[in-house]
Amino acid sequence: MNAVEKTVLSASRRTDIPAFYMDWFMGQIEKGIFKIKNPYNQKVTVIPAGSDRVHTIVFWSKDFGPFLAGNFGERLQRRGYHLFFNFTINSESGLLEPNVPRLDQRLEQLETLCRLFGAEAVAWRFDPLCFYRTGGGKVEDNRCDFKRIARSASRSGVQRCITSFWDDYPKIRRRAAAVKGFRFILPSLEEQKNIVLEMESELSPLKMDLYLCCEKELLGLLPPESKVSGSSCIPSDHLLRIFGGSLPLKRDQGQRVKAGCGCMVSVDIGSYREQPCFHNCLFCYANPAKRPCGPASGVGCRVKKD
Repeated sequence: MNAVEKTVLSASRRTDIPAFYMDWFMGQIEKGIFKIKNPYNQKVTVIPAGSDRVHTIVFWSKDFGPFLAGNFGERLQRRGYHLFFNFTINSESGLLEPNVPRLDQRLEQLETLCRLFGAEAVAWRFDPLCFYRTGGGKVEDNRCDFKRIARSASRSGVQRCITSFWDDYPKIRRRAAAVKGFRFILPSLEEQKNIVLEMESELSPLKMDLYLCCEKELLGLLPPESKVSGSSCIPSDHLLRIFGGSLPLKRDQGQRVKAGCGCMVSVDIGSYREQPCFHNCLFCYANPAKRPCGPASGVGCRVKKD
């Protein structure tokens, strides 16, 4: 009898499960299934969730504090799951990311993840690169803490940094329009190339590789000597190297393949509508439009548990 092919659970591109929804997640693990509603046609699919069917759970988050405090990773490992972490750590900005923890707290979380689960199972996402004007002034960006984060990630053993430039979506434009005098700016491709090469030169002494997420055109402009490559944020080949076992190595055709997405096949178990993200980042396409909150607006957020 052929062995059942295992899969990768992505938790999640659509919301921040480690920060807000781990009680729900563990409840579904107990039940042994996830019921996933397609955001486009609303069709419900039942996904087996046992460790006999799931090879690795890939967690995406900007705040692993609740995940670590609840010992959820250790509990999942005892159940037989492999774990991989996509940790987005950007420069501190109450305007762009009003409801994420302080940078020093996030760097402590990164160190703890690497210590508990292995640095090879952690990828650092500095994403997206944002350029903008406020009040008609000069162009600003969010790279101010990049070197600090890179040094800290390197000390923790992280070897993968993933980045991309801000993408223009109507939902993001509507959200940005609510901030008086604010406007996102997208640098020219030549400027983007120079920025990426500068980042690569800063990471190289730290023995850290730089990957571009969904930036196919930009990748094509980089000089031959550059070692920057396209990202696979669901890196099944890498998961097999560190965990062993068997996984399909096919590209995920449900992602932005034409834009250069290298993600391999997985099942995303989050929901835009039913599990809104409360970080309320100004640039995020996945966050349903709602009343602005956090330090930048003077309005607080209260997170409800399901």
